[in-house]
Amino acid sequence: MSTILHSDGHMRCFWPGTDPLYVAYHDTDWGVPEHDGRALFEKLVLDGFQAGLSWITILRKRENFRRAFDGFEPQRVARYNDRKIASLMADAGIVRNRAKIEGAVKSACAYLDLAGKQDFSAFIWDFVDGKPVQNEWRDRSEIPAETDVSRRLSKALAGKGFKFCGPTIVYAFMQAVGMVNDHFVDCWRHAECAP
Repeated sequence: MSTILHSDGHMRCFWPGTDPLYVAYHDTDWGVPEHDGRALFEKLVLDGFQAGLSWITILRKRENFRRAFDGFEPQRVARYNDRKIASLMADAGIVRNRAKIEGAVKSACAYLDLAGKQDFSAFIWDFVDGKPVQNEWRDRSEIPAETDVSRRLSKALAGKGFKFCGPTIVYAFMQAVGMVNDHFVDCWRHAECAP
């Protein structure tokens, strides 16, 4: 089963189950086209932190991440030094993985470097010609882990110095920020997230 009928009468994608936090994320955030550069940076970094973990783990810690990483303001994250990284490694409210923390700092530097030449949002959205790809998935087996576009975007991001941006992470990012509409067609959010 790819969708679940909830007590409020809405059919939803199966993956949030009935966890209230996860359902709220599904209903208000996931798949909604995002064009704010700072918010896109945050989601890319958080998807990198998710690698090897479930999204609900990151979602439950998202506010802690926002506090610890100064609201994911790239200008601030890019200046993190060894002392700040050590304090993040001691912060039980986030995922304490040195490579991912250092990767976030390097990605912030890459973001700032790119921003000097091109708007980050425009750079990202150019890979889908500026508008969400409308998929028509009916079964979870149809949804790919990566696509040609996610592979090209992944390569472009890595080439600019971003870290933890492999094609699978990038496809999850594309889903989250609404570059692709991967709500199942019988999920109530599919039509809501269509342009």
